[in-house]
Amino acid sequence: MTIKEPNNPNTPDLEEEAFSLFAENAPDWRIWFGLSVSVLWLIVLSLYINGAVGWANIQNSPIDMMGNFLEGAFAPLAFLWLVIGYFLQKKELAQNTAAIKMQYVEIQKSATQATIQAEAIRASELHARKESFLRIAESVKQQLGVIMGFLFISSQGAAGQGVVTSEKLAALWTKMSNNDPEVFARSMLELQFLHGPAYAYKVLFGTAVRTRHCENFIFNFERLLKAAADCDEDRMIYDSLLGSAHGYIYRRMLDTKNNPPAGFTYGVYDFDPDTID
Repeated sequence: MTIKEPNNPNTPDLEEEAFSLFAENAPDWRIWFGLSVSVLWLIVLSLYINGAVGWANIQNSPIDMMGNFLEGAFAPLAFLWLVIGYFLQKKELAQNTAAIKMQYVEIQKSATQATIQAEAIRASELHARKESFLRIAESVKQQLGVIMGFLFISSQGAAGQGVVTSEKLAALWTKMSNNDPEVFARSMLELQFLHGPAYAYKVLFGTAVRTRHCENFIFNFERLLKAAADCDEDRMIYDSLLGSAHGYIYRRMLDTKNNPPAGFTYGVYDFDPDTID
């Protein structure tokens, strides 16, 4: 039987040979052969002593002569059983090798199953982390939408130029409440390209309040990106966040903060924040 790890063609084949417990415990034919030859040899030796030498002569012979006789008489049997013992030991070694091989196969099976289980647990854990992140992300997006709404009001509401009416602002807030947390971000992106980089800087960092809103937005969005990276190995969720309206305004904030237009210094408010030029 061939054992191969599922869906992994690089796993080497493990050949597992079936065996029979009765076959392993059955007496080896070499033992029967040795016993048969030994009995036959003893019978022939007895007949030889009885007919040619005589049992009385054996009993009355000196010890050295009897020793030489027995040595010559049983040397063939000793050699026979030496050879049989060699082959029996060889067979036992082969059986031990087969047993070790079977243990190796079982260990490989256990290792394969452990790997599959570990991958399944890891996939389940990753899936749970993604689900948890997606639930949290919805709440964070709403928070980012509120921050962006306050920033939009700071520059476009009655406190600023007042170019956006209260009805328009109310409609934007209603739209955001109806599961569209990026509505203010899209509106801010329109403003970024409306009157050039100087006006874009004023909209984002023209006052201490606007700067605080932007810093708060950057901080929370970067935490959201980190949480996405921790649970998303292929970075699909991470990239989708950067490709959203919040992601675009986030990158715009960082670029404007790190590279302010000529004549502006981050954190210095020595200009009119609501003028276009």
